[in-house]
Amino acid sequence: MIVIEVFKAILLGIIEGLTEWLPISSTGHMILADEFIKLDLSPAFKEMFLVVIQLGAILAVVVLYFHKLNPFSPKKSAKEKRDTFSLWGKVLVACVPAAIIGLLFDSEIDRVFYNYQTVAVTLILYGILFIVIENRNKNKRPTVQNFSQLSYKTAFLIGIFQILALIPGTSRSGATIIGAILIGTSRYVAAEFTFFLAIPTMFGASLLKLVKFGFGFTGTELLVLVTGMLVAFLVSVIAIRFLMGYIKKHDFKVFGYYRIILGVIVIAYFLLAK
Repeated sequence: MIVIEVFKAILLGIIEGLTEWLPISSTGHMILADEFIKLDLSPAFKEMFLVVIQLGAILAVVVLYFHKLNPFSPKKSAKEKRDTFSLWGKVLVACVPAAIIGLLFDSEIDRVFYNYQTVAVTLILYGILFIVIENRNKNKRPTVQNFSQLSYKTAFLIGIFQILALIPGTSRSGATIIGAILIGTSRYVAAEFTFFLAIPTMFGASLLKLVKFGFGFTGTELLVLVTGMLVAFLVSVIAIRFLMGYIKKHDFKVFGYYRIILGVIVIAYFLLAK
């Protein structure tokens, strides 16, 4: 039994690592995966696992961008250290809107929106938005092409878009990337800022779930959780590197088409399964 549950954790870690950073909705994929990869553990553990597994994904960002995010690096000049502190300030400002709404309405949002219908609609809707926005911005030059040009006001506005990600199927990275591009940031800055936003956002969400669940893990539960996080970390490293290389030469429309196709598949699957 333990071997089977660990294997399931590996599969879920792969899905989490791939879908957390690509703008295609990790929640949507996890809901679909749960139909086929059911952890044979308590419902409370499964609910916690699907959130806390994200800690592995967060660690990938910390490792890959450690120098860029470290304001105390001896290799940085005084100005570079100030810029790094400023970047963290913008990240924290952008986290405020979703943190407030999430803390106030987390249970209500899960009760109303955590279902396949919502996931399918948001997958398709934001898929269409990606295509429309990329077509609209095809010949526009971004006004924000590096973090020094990213103001606190712009960071806060991106944070408002992150509120949309509280709705399952939206995709946290998808919502913030769409918002950032609409405001005028380059795809590269939008993607990196989305990664950095994930650190406090996902750490906070994971901590809340851990506290709610408690720390009285069984040996199997601990092994499954650690395995899922480790795999999510390794796959996230690959996914982040792929995305940052991809958007240097391509736009986000391919993810829009993928979302639309997946949304249709979700609707078809659950209708036929009834």
